[in-house]
Amino acid sequence: MQLVVTAVGPDHKGLADPIIHFLTGEGANIAEIQMYDHDEERVFAMLCRAEVDMAVDDFADVRKKLTKIGDDRGLSVRVWSPELRAKKPRLAICATFRPEPPLALLRAIRDGELKAEAALMIGNRPNCRSLAEQFGVPWHSIGDEKGLANDDEMIALCDQYDVDYIILARYMRILPASSCWKYAGGRIINLHHGLLPSFKGIRPYHDAYASRMLTFGATCHFIVPELDAGNQIIQQATFTVPPGTPLAEIMRLGQEDNEPRCLVEGVRRVVNREVQLHFHRVIARK
Repeated sequence: MQLVVTAVGPDHKGLADPIIHFLTGEGANIAEIQMYDHDEERVFAMLCRAEVDMAVDDFADVRKKLTKIGDDRGLSVRVWSPELRAKKPRLAICATFRPEPPLALLRAIRDGELKAEAALMIGNRPNCRSLAEQFGVPWHSIGDEKGLANDDEMIALCDQYDVDYIILARYMRILPASSCWKYAGGRIINLHHGLLPSFKGIRPYHDAYASRMLTFGATCHFIVPELDAGNQIIQQATFTVPPGTPLAEIMRLGQEDNEPRCLVEGVRRVVNREVQLHFHRVIARK
């Protein structure tokens, strides 16, 4: 069984060793390990991916013991395996203004195109609440009157609902590095409304239009703590317009059709376990 262990907390000595020693003591083969130590912020973060020869029934006990190690050292530890619910992983769908991407996910799940479960919807704005109600998905608002999101509440909700993947379906907030580390290892998937790495930022349609592009697109990628790192692309979808097409029409085509298709196909590749994230690179799963 593959295990993904993340640990985040105040930095001090001897944090990684007990976790690694426990895993190797269980006969684990360490396939990937990354550690982050920011002296100025005194924050420690670690990701460890390991292969362990154990039954599914043993997972809860291993998670309990690793969580206890974290508690003893002041670390927020999460233990996850993509194999536990491989046939139907649980998704947290996060949205802000645009309804088309989350609607496409919910329809794909309903129609069996996407073999997953919408565990909950999270919004920093109320715009997509009616979608959650329409599809019978629990809705949680984490934004204030200005749309500023409570990032700790998002992570707490994903823990509460035992989420496998967090889907940022045009969720227009940047997750802090601590949130990215807590669900690291290819568990956060983002829809960017432009072609990466060429058109980053919040106005990729405008930037591409200003560059006199005729082909526009969207990118579905894994989130890592480094913003728009650029090497985690899962899926890209494009469309081409004739010269002289107004920007408003280009954006309509992208938002209503291209972006939703891109997101659904990207999420499908992940939940079907066709690809995975390894050392910040997307690779085909063998």
